[in-house]
Amino acid sequence: MTANKSHYLVSIPTQSPMKELWIRVLSLLGMAHWVVISTGAPRCTYYFGPFARRSSAEKAQLGYLEDLRGEGAQDIQVTVKQCKPARLTIFDEAEELMPILSP
Repeated sequence: MTANKSHYLVSIPTQSPMKELWIRVLSLLGMAHWVVISTGAPRCTYYFGPFARRSSAEKAQLGYLEDLRGEGAQDIQVTVKQCKPARLTIFDEAEELMPILSP
């Protein structure tokens, strides 16, 4: 008796070199689109991107939201904007260090 083996093909989408270059240029100019997600608990701001088009960022935001909800994040707010973030994750350390004094 032979075992029936299934073969899975995993397709990882890759961008063309021109598209990667274009996104890099947009990022340098602060014109790339980013999904910005702020959470109240924990108090963090996350930047996901960059994206060449707003519509691409809007499509991708659902996956990011699902991941954060799965990790227990609460009070989630989402925006898509053109920016040039200095940091991709901003954690409110003051709240962690002194929770009594935080609002």
